[in-house]
Amino acid sequence: MLTFIRAAHTIVWLFFVACILAIWIFAARGDYPGAVVSIGVVFVEVVVLAVNGWTCPLTAVAARHTDDRRDNFDIYLPQWLARHNKSIFGLLYLAGITFALARWTRLLP
Repeated sequence: MLTFIRAAHTIVWLFFVACILAIWIFAARGDYPGAVVSIGVVFVEVVVLAVNGWTCPLTAVAARHTDDRRDNFDIYLPQWLARHNKSIFGLLYLAGITFALARWTRLLP
């Protein structure tokens, strides 16, 4: 069961990373509706994380199946990335929003 949860968690993580990267791509192409959709999708995940004490709900499910509590016990990521995941991708998300806004308002070419 833990293998299934880790795989599902990794797939969900990949989806949100793709959405964060899509913000940058949409903004660079001038596709602001696409950027807004990507920003909104990730924002829903941010709300879910905030409501759950800044942990993914799948972490609690995985915790029922193991005593391991390493940073990556619940996902197929290197431990360093799992440890710094929110910092790295939170910064990329906020920077992507800033980039999209700057492009949209023509502050950046």
